[in-house]
Amino acid sequence: MMTCTRSRWILCLGLLAAVILAETGLAGEDDKAGPKPVPKSRTFLFTYAATVTGLKPGEQARIWLPMPASNKNQQVKLVDQDLPAKGQFTRDKEYGNHMVYLAAPADAQGEIPLKLTYQITRHEVRTNFEPNAGQTKPAGDFARYLQPDRLVPVGGKTLELIKGKQLPDNQLAAARELYNIVDNHMKYKKVGTGWGRGDAVWACDNGYGNCTDFHSLFISLARSRKIPAKFVIGFPLPTNAHAGPIPGYHCWAWFHPQGYGWIPVDISEANKDPKMRTYYFGNLTPDRVAFSTGRDIELTPKQDGPALNYFVYPYVEVQGKPYPQTRVKPRFSFKDMAEKGS
Repeated sequence: MMTCTRSRWILCLGLLAAVILAETGLAGEDDKAGPKPVPKSRTFLFTYAATVTGLKPGEQARIWLPMPASNKNQQVKLVDQDLPAKGQFTRDKEYGNHMVYLAAPADAQGEIPLKLTYQITRHEVRTNFEPNAGQTKPAGDFARYLQPDRLVPVGGKTLELIKGKQLPDNQLAAARELYNIVDNHMKYKKVGTGWGRGDAVWACDNGYGNCTDFHSLFISLARSRKIPAKFVIGFPLPTNAHAGPIPGYHCWAWFHPQGYGWIPVDISEANKDPKMRTYYFGNLTPDRVAFSTGRDIELTPKQDGPALNYFVYPYVEVQGKPYPQTRVKPRFSFKDMAEKGS
């Protein structure tokens, strides 16, 4: 048996990763022989618009709008804005989410229209599952991503899903097991009430929901195994159209196993299309845009109401109280600027 001396430690790490991939089914298209797939990208205009309705003419409202930010997975440029007052561009203190804040009066119809347009290039995320040489724990301070959220406990009821199961000690292999457990337990459907809040215990009890429910359950289980995990929310882009409306949000998760970087999962999309189950452990299509990270969000400037469960739609306060979301009419749309491709 080869001993991992200093001269061989990099080779050992690579061999260990290969064994883990082979034994746990982590190997996917990127691990097959032959040339690696070229990550795809998509460039488009994204319009984030909304109208606050039901106000008295001249009545003041405080408004916060989430804003997508540039990172290694997407480049964002604000190309047009149509706001009734000068916006203050801020970031929340805990997660660094970008947002624009404004205070504005309603017009003669009791409405406040809002519109921001972005040019965005989104890149496909592909993970090669190669360990970070010499790194035995996550780099940086990820303490927040090990702590509970209001609707995402660490421990408790959700652990019933892994009761009696012997999960691997290796965090990458354990995360793959948790991914499969959530996918097998849940069914993507939106019926009745309770779904869509990202309530991990509700998802555990009911076994169905949308993307918030899938990924809240995964995050709860990952954190219970001391694996940092975070929630990301934004919007999906249809794959069969080059322009049109976007009816609502989409979310996914990232986890950070020991010895590796951040790795994404999109379990709800895998559940809807089982042929993509292997792909969505570690990879993300470019047909999306991320707007914010985290749960229980305190805005900047701070809102008078409670912390937001998640932040993707406009948040409005009137007279120091949260304004009903039913009176805020969002409209989201996109237009491709070029053919999808590499």
